[in-house]
Parts: sequence; structure tokens; C-alpha cells
Amino acid sequence: MAIISKYNNQQTNDDLVNEKIRFKEVLVIDQNGDQLGVMSRNQALHTASNANLDLVCVAPKAATPVCRIMDYGKYRFEQQKKQKEMKKNSKVVSLKETQLSPTIDVHDKNVKLKRTIKMLEAGDKVKVAVRFRGRQLAHIDIGQKILEDFVAECADYCIVEKPAKMEGRTLIAILAPKKK
Repeated sequence: MAIISKYNNQQTNDDLVNEKIRFKEVLVIDQNGDQLGVMSRNQALHTASNANLDLVCVAPKAATPVCRIMDYGKYRFEQQKKQKEMKKNSKVVSLKETQLSPTIDVHDKNVKLKRTIKMLEAGDKVKVAVRFRGRQLAHIDIGQKILEDFVAECADYCIVEKPAKMEGRTLIAILAPKKK
């Protein structure tokens, strides 16, 4: 007697359900959570079909693979619901960038400072970069001073996740928003 699952077209590749289970013996748990003991695969499939439910392998890597008798459609629905809930509750933090130069004027710096503070208040991380061009590389200390001042003015809204470091022709620091 072959048991054909009505869920075959919806399965993901890693789901072991009914006929896809290829172990000789499995530990069977019924729909109420009671252990029925170690059975042959065919006997477990027969038990599941008598209950009009599916045999789902929940722990294939155990010494004796564990299979559970349950409604597979309901199980998949619950798993998808959990994944959606986890996705909804997770906050995606994006990395925004603010570019400065060693010759930046006070007003321009204040405009970029306000914009950076808005990004931090929105919960985004900010990468502050000071780009050096040509002969400006001879005066990295000026760029470091500008970056230190910029970070000091943002100190109420952020913590320094990665301190200032030269990467090529750019001095970079990463700021993360403070927890509220």
C-alpha cells in the first residue's frame, strides 16, 4: 500500500514526509506527544495512515531518527507563520554614509552633522568618510581632526562602533545609534 502525500508539490527539499523517509527504523511519536517506540518505516507509515495523518521526520540526524505523526499541512503553516513573525520583529539596520573632506567649511560640516544625526535617530548606522585627494594625503592629521570633531559633536546620539582608520585614500569611522 503506497501512501501518497497531498503536500508533495509544496514540500521544500529538506522535508522528510511519508514516502520520502528512507530510514529502516524510526522512533515514532504520535499526535498527542506520546512515544510509540522504535518501529520499522513501513509500520510507522501504516500507523500514520490509520490516523489519517502524515509521518514527518523531525530529527533525521539522531542515532535513531525521530518521526512524528501529525498533519503536515498544519505543521508547515505554523512554521511559515513563525518565520513571518520573526521577520516582522527583526529590525534591519542599514549603513548610511556621510562624506567629508579635509577642506570642509564649518557650515557644510554642520549641514552634514544634522543629516547624520537624523540618520542615527532613525536607527541607522553611519559610515563617516574623509576622502583625501592628491596632496591632501600629506596632511592626514587635518582629516583626523575634522573626523574627531565630527564624532565628538555626534557623541550624544551615537557610539563609535569602529574607530577612525585609513583605508586607501579614505579615513573611515563607523557610528552606531545609542540604545534608547
